[in-house]
Amino acid sequence: MAPVPPGIRFLTNFNREQWYKAFTFILTFLLYTSFHLSRKPISIVKVINKINKTILLCGNYKQLLGALDYSFLCAYAVGMYLSGIIGERLPIRLYLTFGMVTSGLFTCLFGLGHIFNIHSLGFYIFTQVANGLVQTTGWPSVVTCIGNWFGKGKRGLIMGVWNSHTSVGNILGSLIAGCWVSSNWGLSFIIPGVIITVMGLVCFFFLIEHHSPLTLYLSLFQMYDTELLLPRDGVCVDGAGVCVPMQQLVVVKSETEPSPISFFGALHIPGVVEFSLCLLFAKLVSYTFLFWLPLYITKAAHLDAKRAGDLSTLFDVGGIIGGILAGVISDRLAKRASTCAVMLLLAAPTLYGFSMISELGLGPTVAMLLVCGGLVNGPYALITTAVSADLGTHKSLKGNARALSTVTAIIDGTGSVGKAKPLPHLGLSDHMSLLQISAYTTVRKLQDCIEGTDWIVFEHQDLEEHTTSVLSYINFCVDSVTVDK
Repeated sequence: MAPVPPGIRFLTNFNREQWYKAFTFILTFLLYTSFHLSRKPISIVKVINKINKTILLCGNYKQLLGALDYSFLCAYAVGMYLSGIIGERLPIRLYLTFGMVTSGLFTCLFGLGHIFNIHSLGFYIFTQVANGLVQTTGWPSVVTCIGNWFGKGKRGLIMGVWNSHTSVGNILGSLIAGCWVSSNWGLSFIIPGVIITVMGLVCFFFLIEHHSPLTLYLSLFQMYDTELLLPRDGVCVDGAGVCVPMQQLVVVKSETEPSPISFFGALHIPGVVEFSLCLLFAKLVSYTFLFWLPLYITKAAHLDAKRAGDLSTLFDVGGIIGGILAGVISDRLAKRASTCAVMLLLAAPTLYGFSMISELGLGPTVAMLLVCGGLVNGPYALITTAVSADLGTHKSLKGNARALSTVTAIIDGTGSVGKAKPLPHLGLSDHMSLLQISAYTTVRKLQDCIEGTDWIVFEHQDLEEHTTSVLSYINFCVDSVTVDK
């Protein structure tokens, strides 16, 4: 008899519930990957000025891009507080499906604006606001679902690996958007929009919210399958004259199902407010990198749009590693707060060092992007997943499981206030959170050069010659203050 292959022996070690756990883990991972995949294109498209020509025929494109970012982030921050409360009272599968399909619609609309030459800032602001609102359906839903399936044992490690979907989504979004950013940037939005819509349909057909309904369904199915082999009148033992009647199974729904927790009730759970404020500052830095890192790399390293987008994915690679490490360490020490505090304290000087070391070339920049991504996104991942799940099942709730979505929404919503905080859009990603001192120095030098010029010496009766001489001098000023990599 031939031996059983080791792979088959490994697969047979898992029971049916473990297989459904693995299926739910992978499905929710892919679902939220598509959310982040659809958010990334705008940061890639920023590096080309063609977006300004499509949306407005004139105007300050830096302020335009800032308005687009701010409209999405504000809508996301406000909507997140409501999303958890609504999601706690609706079927997760239907709620999440609605959010993904509508998010795909608005993402595609943004790209179609370029295809159909729509020159209206209001149109693009509307799509960003609407997309920000419907995207809030994602996070509370998937965290609640994964929290229902996995207990507290090794929750940090499991959710640390699972939370890498944010970085995977950012990486895939960068790569997909980069394929069309220089030729037809409208497709950089349309393709991700189609992907998240398709994943929404997958969610509708396959997402299992909780293991309890599945267990009941499987037991009823097994009972029905068994009844086909048994007589309806009962089972009789031959020769003994004894018959055992079959009894009907009656399923009674519990009348004492706990009601969902209120918003203010969730705030009274110990640790919710503290971790929410911690996430506020972590998200501020993380989303600064998310939306402006490709543009900064383009200006600082003099790379084209596609290469800058590819290089920016290293921050997310570091985030994957940092999220897993944070989960493992917090599980081992059983101290979530201490793990977050240490990583954030180390992140502060590292971010300052990034602005200095990025001037030294490509190699040091790559290393710093990985380190910064790990230290910033590690606590971010831990708070939004394992910590949220812990607080949503806190002992003070006395077994009420209908608080996880609301607690997750409060924590993530407060963090989203941090990422929605307006920051100066100077076209060089010069946010104070990044401390890009070198970029500000370059701007000051260029400003001094322009302001200290006696423009009278360029006056000439020939307009073309006058224009040529002025432009040549401006180029000279730019070249004199710009450091080539």
